[in-house]
Amino acid sequence: MVEETPSQTVGPYLAIGLPWEHGPNADVDGVRIWGYVLDGAGDPIPDALVETWQTDPPAFARCPTDDDGRWAVTVPRAPFVAVHVLARGLLRHLATRVYLEPAEGDPVLAAVPDERRETLIGQPDGDGFRFDIRIQGERETVFFDT
Repeated sequence: MVEETPSQTVGPYLAIGLPWEHGPNADVDGVRIWGYVLDGAGDPIPDALVETWQTDPPAFARCPTDDDGRWAVTVPRAPFVAVHVLARGLLRHLATRVYLEPAEGDPVLAAVPDERRETLIGQPDGDGFRFDIRIQGERETVFFDT
């Protein structure tokens, strides 16, 4: 019988394999999404990694947070963008969505309780959309099982 090994945390990261050809810019003419990754106390997480992707139109972007926990990507405009967050102390990535233009009757958004739904909605900003990712605590972002 083979025993499974225990999960390991996802950080700190090795730089090998992290650079992405286009980095945080999946579409230089697209929409900018930016925000902060925050821990349960509301403090920024300076060494998280945020990945976004979408299928229509297809795009992928990857951005590490800076010393202030800030991240930003530029992606094609779509109703929503899928997001993965990797950070120290997590046993696996967290999956969520940022809705830019929520479609009427979206089944995933409709399944989220009304009082939590706002944590999935990007807030229009003069420079695109702001989307803070709160790992836990007050106003914790809704995360999905993958």
